[in-house]
Amino acid sequence: MPLATAPRVTGSTADRARYDRATGGLTAPLAVVDLRAFDANAADLVRRARGKPVRVASKSVRCRALLERVLARDGFAGVLAFTLAEALWLARSGVDDVLLAYPSADRAGFAELTSDARLARAVTVMIDDPAQLALVEAARAGREEVRVCLELDTSLQLLGGRVRLGALRSPVRDPERLAELARSVGRRPGVRLVGLMAYEAHVAGVGDAPAGHPVRARAVRLVQAAARRELAVRRAEAVAAVRAVADLEFVNGGGTGSVQHTAAEAAVTEVAAGSGLFVPRLFDDYTSFHGRPAALFALPVVRRPGVGVVTVLGGGYPASGAPGRDRLPVPHLPAGLRLAPQEGAGEVQTPLLGQAADDLLIGDKVWFRHAKAGELCERFAVLHLVDGDRVAETVPTYRGEGRTFL
Repeated sequence: MPLATAPRVTGSTADRARYDRATGGLTAPLAVVDLRAFDANAADLVRRARGKPVRVASKSVRCRALLERVLARDGFAGVLAFTLAEALWLARSGVDDVLLAYPSADRAGFAELTSDARLARAVTVMIDDPAQLALVEAARAGREEVRVCLELDTSLQLLGGRVRLGALRSPVRDPERLAELARSVGRRPGVRLVGLMAYEAHVAGVGDAPAGHPVRARAVRLVQAAARRELAVRRAEAVAAVRAVADLEFVNGGGTGSVQHTAAEAAVTEVAAGSGLFVPRLFDDYTSFHGRPAALFALPVVRRPGVGVVTVLGGGYPASGAPGRDRLPVPHLPAGLRLAPQEGAGEVQTPLLGQAADDLLIGDKVWFRHAKAGELCERFAVLHLVDGDRVAETVPTYRGEGRTFL
Protein backbone atom coordinates (compact mmCIF):
# COMPACT_ATOMS: atom_id res chain seq x y z
CA MET A 1 0.00 0.00 0.00
CA PRO A 2 1.56 3.37 -1.00
CA LEU A 3 2.38 5.87 1.71
CA ALA A 4 0.04 8.82 2.03
CA THR A 5 1.35 12.17 0.86
CA ALA A 6 0.24 15.67 1.70
CA PRO A 7 -1.74 17.36 -1.09
CA ARG A 8 -0.14 20.41 -2.66
CA VAL A 9 -1.82 23.60 -1.49
CA THR A 10 -3.07 25.57 -4.45
CA GLY A 11 -5.16 28.70 -4.62
CA SER A 12 -8.35 29.07 -6.57
CA THR A 13 -9.54 31.72 -8.99
CA ALA A 14 -12.51 32.26 -6.67
CA ASP A 15 -10.23 32.95 -3.71
CA ARG A 16 -8.26 35.48 -5.70
CA ALA A 17 -11.46 37.22 -6.80
CA ARG A 18 -12.67 37.36 -3.18
CA TYR A 19 -9.44 38.84 -1.88
CA ASP A 20 -9.25 41.35 -4.73
CA ARG A 21 -12.85 42.48 -4.11
CA ALA A 22 -12.32 42.71 -0.36
CA THR A 23 -9.19 44.85 -0.72
CA GLY A 24 -10.18 46.73 -3.87
CA GLY A 25 -10.02 50.08 -2.10
CA LEU A 26 -6.74 49.36 -0.30
CA THR A 27 -3.21 50.00 -1.48
CA ALA A 28 -0.73 47.12 -1.51
CA PRO A 29 1.58 45.99 0.01
CA LEU A 30 -0.91 44.70 2.55
CA ALA A 31 -1.61 41.59 4.61
CA VAL A 32 -4.88 39.77 5.22
CA VAL A 33 -6.20 36.96 7.37
CA ASP A 34 -9.09 34.95 5.94
CA LEU A 35 -11.32 34.56 8.99
CA ARG A 36 -13.19 31.52 7.66
CA ALA A 37 -9.91 29.69 7.07
CA PHE A 38 -8.54 30.87 10.43
CA ASP A 39 -11.61 29.62 12.30
CA ALA A 40 -11.61 26.31 10.42
CA ASN A 41 -7.96 25.79 11.32
CA ALA A 42 -8.71 26.58 14.97
CA ALA A 43 -11.53 24.03 15.00
CA ASP A 44 -9.22 21.41 13.51
CA LEU A 45 -6.59 22.00 16.22
CA VAL A 46 -9.26 21.50 18.89
CA ARG A 47 -10.42 18.30 17.18
CA ARG A 48 -6.89 16.94 17.07
CA ALA A 49 -6.25 17.89 20.71
CA ARG A 50 -8.77 15.23 21.79
CA GLY A 51 -10.34 17.22 24.60
CA LYS A 52 -7.12 18.64 26.03
CA PRO A 53 -6.78 22.45 26.05
CA VAL A 54 -4.69 24.12 23.36
CA ARG A 55 -2.31 26.84 24.54
CA VAL A 56 -1.77 29.41 21.76
CA ALA A 57 1.82 30.09 20.72
CA SER A 58 1.83 33.88 20.39
CA LYS A 59 4.97 34.04 18.26
CA SER A 60 2.95 32.40 15.49
CA VAL A 61 0.17 35.00 15.66
CA ARG A 62 1.62 38.34 16.91
CA CYS A 63 -1.73 40.09 16.82
CA ARG A 64 -3.72 40.69 20.01
CA ALA A 65 -7.09 40.78 18.25
CA LEU A 66 -6.52 37.31 16.78
CA LEU A 67 -5.17 35.95 20.06
CA GLU A 68 -8.36 37.17 21.73
CA ARG A 69 -10.47 35.65 18.96
CA VAL A 70 -8.98 32.19 19.35
CA LEU A 71 -8.91 32.29 23.15
CA ALA A 72 -12.66 32.99 23.09
CA ARG A 73 -13.22 29.61 21.43
CA ASP A 74 -13.92 26.45 23.40
CA GLY A 75 -10.85 24.24 23.52
CA PHE A 76 -8.23 27.01 23.81
CA ALA A 77 -6.74 28.17 27.11
CA GLY A 78 -3.71 30.31 27.81
CA VAL A 79 -0.87 31.79 25.78
CA LEU A 80 2.67 30.54 25.15
CA ALA A 81 4.73 33.75 24.93
CA PHE A 82 8.20 34.26 23.48
CA THR A 83 9.72 37.03 25.64
CA LEU A 84 9.16 38.15 29.21
CA ALA A 85 8.32 41.69 28.05
CA GLU A 86 5.63 40.27 25.78
CA ALA A 87 4.29 38.03 28.55
CA LEU A 88 3.99 41.00 30.92
CA TRP A 89 2.31 43.11 28.22
CA LEU A 90 -0.23 40.39 27.48
CA ALA A 91 -0.92 39.93 31.18
CA ARG A 92 -1.43 43.66 31.63
CA SER A 93 -3.81 43.50 28.63
CA GLY A 94 -6.01 40.95 30.40
CA VAL A 95 -4.60 37.52 29.51
CA ASP A 96 -4.67 35.65 32.82
CA ASP A 97 -2.50 32.64 31.89
CA VAL A 98 0.78 33.28 30.09
CA LEU A 99 3.57 30.70 29.96
CA LEU A 100 6.95 32.03 28.86
CA ALA A 101 8.27 29.47 26.38
CA TYR A 102 11.96 30.41 26.68
CA PRO A 103 14.29 31.32 29.54
CA SER A 104 14.83 35.05 30.01
CA ALA A 105 17.66 37.34 31.15
CA ASP A 106 15.36 40.37 31.38
CA ARG A 107 16.25 41.81 34.80
CA ALA A 108 13.82 44.73 34.49
CA GLY A 109 11.08 42.28 33.56
CA PHE A 110 11.76 40.11 36.61
CA ALA A 111 11.75 43.20 38.82
CA GLU A 112 8.34 44.16 37.45
CA LEU A 113 7.02 40.62 37.79
CA THR A 114 7.99 40.33 41.45
CA SER A 115 6.48 43.74 42.25
CA ASP A 116 2.98 43.20 40.88
CA ALA A 117 0.64 40.58 42.35
CA ARG A 118 -1.61 40.44 39.29
CA LEU A 119 1.31 39.87 36.91
CA ALA A 120 2.86 37.29 39.23
CA ARG A 121 -0.39 35.30 39.22
CA ALA A 122 -0.71 35.41 35.43
CA VAL A 123 2.85 34.77 34.20
CA THR A 124 4.92 31.59 34.49
CA VAL A 125 8.61 31.75 33.58
CA MET A 126 10.70 28.99 32.00
CA ILE A 127 13.97 27.58 33.33
CA ASP A 128 16.29 24.69 32.53
CA ASP A 129 19.31 25.76 34.62
CA PRO A 130 19.75 26.85 38.27
CA ALA A 131 21.67 29.90 37.02
CA GLN A 132 18.41 31.21 35.57
CA LEU A 133 16.85 31.00 39.03
CA ALA A 134 19.78 32.94 40.46
CA LEU A 135 19.17 35.67 37.90
CA VAL A 136 15.52 35.88 38.93
CA GLU A 137 16.54 36.21 42.57
CA ALA A 138 19.16 38.89 41.81
CA ALA A 139 16.61 40.94 39.85
CA ARG A 140 13.87 40.64 42.46
CA ALA A 141 12.39 44.03 43.38
CA GLY A 142 9.27 42.91 45.23
CA ARG A 143 7.93 40.12 47.37
CA GLU A 144 5.65 38.39 44.86
CA GLU A 145 6.22 34.68 44.29
CA VAL A 146 7.45 33.70 40.82
CA ARG A 147 5.75 30.81 39.06
CA VAL A 148 8.27 28.48 37.38
CA CYS A 149 8.08 25.86 34.62
CA LEU A 150 10.84 23.37 33.81
CA GLU A 151 11.76 22.40 30.25
CA LEU A 152 12.74 18.86 29.29
CA ASP A 153 14.94 18.18 26.26
CA THR A 154 12.94 16.11 23.76
CA SER A 155 15.61 15.27 21.19
CA LEU A 156 16.05 11.73 19.91
CA GLN A 157 19.58 10.52 20.56
CA LEU A 158 21.01 7.52 18.74
CA LEU A 159 24.29 5.59 18.77
CA GLY A 160 25.03 6.45 22.37
CA GLY A 161 24.31 10.14 21.86
CA ARG A 162 26.61 10.55 18.84
CA VAL A 163 23.57 11.32 16.69
CA ARG A 164 21.08 13.91 17.94
CA LEU A 165 17.81 14.77 16.22
CA GLY A 166 15.92 17.74 17.59
CA ALA A 167 16.19 21.40 18.50
CA LEU A 168 19.04 22.57 20.70
CA ARG A 169 16.93 23.70 23.64
CA SER A 170 17.06 22.43 27.21
CA PRO A 171 20.24 20.74 28.53
CA VAL A 172 18.09 18.62 30.87
CA ARG A 173 17.29 15.27 29.31
CA ASP A 174 17.04 12.66 32.04
CA PRO A 175 14.08 12.41 34.45
CA GLU A 176 16.53 12.22 37.36
CA ARG A 177 18.24 15.48 36.40
CA LEU A 178 14.87 17.14 35.91
CA ALA A 179 13.78 16.01 39.38
CA GLU A 180 16.98 17.44 40.83
CA LEU A 181 16.25 20.76 39.11
CA ALA A 182 12.76 20.61 40.60
CA ARG A 183 14.28 20.12 44.05
CA SER A 184 16.56 23.12 43.52
CA VAL A 185 13.47 25.23 42.80
CA GLY A 186 11.87 23.96 45.99
CA ARG A 187 14.90 24.99 48.03
CA ARG A 188 14.75 28.61 46.90
CA PRO A 189 12.38 31.08 48.56
CA GLY A 190 10.13 33.21 46.40
CA VAL A 191 9.67 30.73 43.54
CA ARG A 192 7.16 27.94 43.06
CA LEU A 193 7.29 25.09 40.55
CA VAL A 194 3.96 24.79 38.72
CA GLY A 195 4.62 23.24 35.31
CA LEU A 196 6.71 21.20 32.91
CA MET A 197 7.15 21.69 29.17
CA ALA A 198 8.59 19.36 26.55
CA TYR A 199 8.39 20.65 22.97
CA GLU A 200 9.21 18.07 20.30
CA ALA A 201 10.21 20.44 17.48
CA HIS A 202 11.63 17.59 15.37
CA VAL A 203 8.11 16.12 15.16
CA ALA A 204 5.83 19.14 15.47
CA GLY A 205 7.77 21.42 13.13
CA VAL A 206 9.11 19.08 10.43
CA GLY A 207 6.78 18.01 7.64
CA ASP A 208 6.71 14.28 6.94
CA ALA A 209 5.74 14.55 3.26
CA PRO A 210 8.22 16.89 1.53
CA ALA A 211 7.10 17.42 -2.06
CA GLY A 212 9.09 15.48 -4.64
CA HIS A 213 11.16 13.56 -2.09
CA PRO A 214 9.46 10.20 -1.44
CA VAL A 215 12.55 8.51 0.01
CA ARG A 216 13.18 11.39 2.38
CA ALA A 217 9.50 11.40 3.35
CA ARG A 218 9.62 7.72 4.29
CA ALA A 219 12.77 8.30 6.35
CA VAL A 220 11.23 11.28 8.16
CA ARG A 221 8.14 9.25 9.04
CA LEU A 222 10.20 6.36 10.39
CA VAL A 223 12.40 8.64 12.49
CA GLN A 224 9.45 10.64 13.80
CA ALA A 225 7.61 7.47 14.79
CA ALA A 226 10.68 6.31 16.73
CA ALA A 227 11.04 9.76 18.31
CA ARG A 228 7.41 9.78 19.45
CA ARG A 229 7.74 6.34 21.05
CA GLU A 230 10.96 7.21 22.87
CA LEU A 231 9.67 10.56 24.09
CA ALA A 232 6.32 9.24 25.29
CA VAL A 233 8.12 6.88 27.68
CA ARG A 234 10.73 9.40 28.83
CA ARG A 235 8.22 12.23 29.21
CA ALA A 236 5.97 10.06 31.38
CA GLU A 237 8.96 9.11 33.55
CA ALA A 238 10.01 12.76 33.82
CA VAL A 239 6.53 13.89 34.81
CA ALA A 240 6.33 11.17 37.46
CA ALA A 241 9.75 12.12 38.82
CA VAL A 242 8.87 15.80 39.08
CA ARG A 243 5.41 15.15 40.53
CA ALA A 244 7.15 13.27 43.34
CA VAL A 245 8.84 16.57 44.19
CA ALA A 246 6.10 19.15 43.54
CA ASP A 247 2.46 19.46 42.56
CA LEU A 248 2.25 20.38 38.88
CA GLU A 249 -0.62 22.44 37.51
CA PHE A 250 0.16 21.54 33.90
CA VAL A 251 2.36 19.50 31.57
CA ASN A 252 2.69 21.15 28.16
CA GLY A 253 3.86 19.49 24.96
CA GLY A 254 3.49 19.32 21.25
CA GLY A 255 3.06 21.81 18.45
CA THR A 256 0.96 22.20 15.32
CA GLY A 257 2.41 19.16 13.57
CA SER A 258 2.15 16.78 16.52
CA VAL A 259 -1.00 17.90 18.38
CA GLN A 260 -2.91 14.62 18.05
CA HIS A 261 0.09 12.46 18.97
CA THR A 262 1.07 14.51 22.02
CA ALA A 263 -2.51 14.83 23.25
CA ALA A 264 -2.76 11.04 23.30
CA GLU A 265 -0.12 10.81 26.06
CA ALA A 266 -1.67 10.48 29.50
CA ALA A 267 1.16 12.45 31.12
CA VAL A 268 0.42 15.56 29.02
CA THR A 269 -2.33 17.87 30.27
CA GLU A 270 -2.26 20.49 27.47
CA VAL A 271 -0.82 20.98 24.00
CA ALA A 272 0.60 24.06 22.31
CA ALA A 273 -0.05 25.28 18.78
CA GLY A 274 0.04 28.50 16.81
CA SER A 275 1.26 28.04 13.25
CA GLY A 276 -1.74 25.84 12.53
CA LEU A 277 -3.97 28.92 12.73
CA PHE A 278 -2.27 30.76 9.84
CA VAL A 279 -0.88 27.65 8.05
CA PRO A 280 2.17 29.18 6.35
CA ARG A 281 3.87 27.25 3.56
CA LEU A 282 6.24 25.31 5.86
CA PHE A 283 3.16 23.49 7.17
CA ASP A 284 1.99 22.14 3.81
CA ASP A 285 4.02 18.94 4.03
CA TYR A 286 2.17 16.88 6.65
CA THR A 287 0.17 13.69 6.27
CA SER A 288 -1.54 14.04 9.65
CA PHE A 289 -3.43 17.24 8.92
CA HIS A 290 -4.22 19.58 6.03
CA GLY A 291 -4.92 23.17 7.03
CA ARG A 292 -6.18 26.10 4.99
CA PRO A 293 -3.84 29.02 4.24
CA ALA A 294 -5.34 31.85 6.29
CA ALA A 295 -2.67 34.56 6.27
CA LEU A 296 -1.50 36.06 2.98
CA PHE A 297 0.08 39.26 1.75
CA ALA A 298 -0.42 41.14 -1.50
CA LEU A 299 2.14 43.05 -3.52
CA PRO A 300 1.31 45.37 -6.44
CA VAL A 301 2.54 44.86 -9.99
CA VAL A 302 4.72 47.87 -10.81
CA ARG A 303 6.61 46.70 -13.92
CA ARG A 304 6.20 44.45 -16.95
CA PRO A 305 9.80 43.86 -18.09
CA GLY A 306 8.92 41.43 -20.87
CA VAL A 307 6.87 38.45 -21.97
CA GLY A 308 6.14 36.14 -19.08
CA VAL A 309 7.55 38.52 -16.47
CA VAL A 310 6.12 41.04 -14.03
CA THR A 311 7.78 42.84 -11.16
CA VAL A 312 6.03 43.50 -7.85
CA LEU A 313 6.98 46.01 -5.16
CA GLY A 314 8.79 44.58 -2.13
CA GLY A 315 8.62 40.92 -1.17
CA GLY A 316 11.91 40.29 0.62
CA TYR A 317 10.31 38.65 3.64
CA PRO A 318 12.45 35.56 4.33
CA ALA A 319 11.75 33.41 7.39
CA SER A 320 14.20 32.70 10.19
CA GLY A 321 16.09 29.44 10.41
CA ALA A 322 18.76 27.81 8.28
CA PRO A 323 18.85 29.67 4.93
CA GLY A 324 17.20 27.92 2.00
CA ARG A 325 14.52 28.33 -0.65
CA ASP A 326 11.95 26.90 1.73
CA ARG A 327 12.37 30.07 3.83
CA LEU A 328 11.22 32.36 1.01
CA PRO A 329 7.67 33.53 0.40
CA VAL A 330 5.99 32.09 -2.68
CA PRO A 331 3.50 33.62 -5.13
CA HIS A 332 0.13 31.99 -4.50
CA LEU A 333 -2.48 33.79 -6.62
CA PRO A 334 -2.84 33.94 -9.53
CA ALA A 335 -1.55 30.41 -9.95
CA GLY A 336 1.37 29.76 -12.26
CA LEU A 337 3.88 32.37 -11.05
CA ARG A 338 7.29 31.63 -9.60
CA LEU A 339 10.28 33.52 -8.23
CA ALA A 340 13.16 34.29 -10.60
CA PRO A 341 16.02 31.89 -9.63
CA GLN A 342 18.71 34.58 -9.77
CA GLU A 343 16.81 37.17 -7.73
CA GLY A 344 14.39 35.40 -5.41
CA ALA A 345 12.29 37.63 -3.15
CA GLY A 346 13.84 41.07 -3.28
CA GLU A 347 14.21 43.78 -0.68
CA VAL A 348 12.55 46.44 -2.86
CA GLN A 349 11.20 44.52 -5.84
CA THR A 350 10.52 40.91 -6.79
CA PRO A 351 10.40 39.69 -10.41
CA LEU A 352 7.92 36.90 -11.08
CA LEU A 353 8.02 34.49 -14.00
CA GLY A 354 5.32 32.44 -15.66
CA GLN A 355 2.61 32.54 -18.29
CA ALA A 356 0.17 34.06 -15.76
CA ALA A 357 2.32 37.21 -15.75
CA ASP A 358 1.02 38.15 -19.19
CA ASP A 359 -2.51 38.58 -17.82
CA LEU A 360 -1.44 40.98 -15.07
CA LEU A 361 -1.66 44.74 -15.43
CA ILE A 362 0.20 47.51 -13.64
CA GLY A 363 -1.50 47.95 -10.27
CA ASP A 364 -2.89 44.39 -10.02
CA LYS A 365 -2.25 42.50 -6.82
CA VAL A 366 -0.25 39.27 -6.58
CA TRP A 367 -1.04 37.25 -3.44
CA PHE A 368 1.80 35.52 -1.60
CA ARG A 369 2.19 32.98 1.20
CA HIS A 370 5.01 33.40 3.69
CA ALA A 371 7.09 30.59 5.14
CA LYS A 372 6.72 30.96 8.94
CA ALA A 373 3.56 32.01 10.69
CA GLY A 374 3.91 35.06 12.92
CA GLU A 375 6.94 36.55 11.21
CA LEU A 376 4.64 38.09 8.60
CA CYS A 377 3.38 40.46 11.30
CA GLU A 378 6.85 41.92 11.74
CA ARG A 379 6.46 43.34 8.22
CA PHE A 380 2.98 44.82 8.47
CA ALA A 381 1.42 47.23 10.97
CA VAL A 382 -2.13 45.99 10.38
CA LEU A 383 -3.97 42.88 9.26
CA HIS A 384 -7.15 43.18 7.20
CA LEU A 385 -9.53 40.47 8.42
CA VAL A 386 -11.43 39.15 5.41
CA ASP A 387 -14.85 37.55 5.79
CA GLY A 388 -16.02 36.25 2.42
CA ASP A 389 -15.40 39.07 -0.03
CA ARG A 390 -15.26 41.98 2.42
CA VAL A 391 -12.89 43.31 5.05
CA ALA A 392 -14.75 42.80 8.31
CA GLU A 393 -12.17 44.59 10.44
CA THR A 394 -8.65 46.00 10.32
CA VAL A 395 -6.57 45.28 13.41
CA PRO A 396 -3.02 46.14 14.50
CA THR A 397 -0.24 43.61 14.69
CA TYR A 398 2.30 43.77 17.51
CA ARG A 399 4.31 46.05 15.22
CA GLY A 400 1.26 48.24 14.67
CA GLU A 401 0.96 48.66 18.44
CA GLY A 402 4.60 49.70 18.63
CA ARG A 403 5.69 46.40 20.14
CA THR A 404 8.81 44.78 18.71
CA PHE A 405 9.85 42.26 21.32
CA LEU A 406 12.68 40.69 19.33
